[in-house]
Amino acid sequence: QVHLEESGGGLVQTGGSLRLSCAASGRPFSVSTVAWFRQAPGKEREFVAYMSWNGGVTDYADSVKGRFTLSRDNAKNPLYLQMTSLKPEDTAVYFCAVDYRPDHLRNPSRSASEYTYWGQGTQVTVSS
Repeated sequence: QVHLEESGGGLVQTGGSLRLSCAASGRPFSVSTVAWFRQAPGKEREFVAYMSWNGGVTDYADSVKGRFTLSRDNAKNPLYLQMTSLKPEDTAVYFCAVDYRPDHLRNPSRSASEYTYWGQGTQVTVSS
C-alpha cells in the first residue's frame, strides 16, 4: 500500500510563490509516473503536471506552463511542485498522484483515472 501526503499549501497574494511537497510511504517514487492535479470549488479535478518515471518526459497544463515546475528526486523523496506567478484562478486543493503500472510508465497520461494512488490534498488560496 502507498500513502501520499501533500504539504506546503497556504494563502498567498497574486504574483506570489509556493512550493508543494508530496511524500510517499510504503513504496518510493522511483519507477513511477507522478502527477499533480487540482480541484477548485464546484469544478472537476483537473490535470496540472506529470513526469515520467525517469524524468525524461514532463507535461504541463497550458494554464500553468511557464509558471509551475514539477521535480522529483527518486533517491530521496519527495515530489515537488514549484508554483510561481500565482493567480487567483490557481486557487484549489492540490493533489499528488502516482501510478506504477508498466503501461502507464511507458505512456504517461493526463487522465486522473490512470493514477492509482492519491494524497488527501493541500489547499492553495491566491488572494487578489
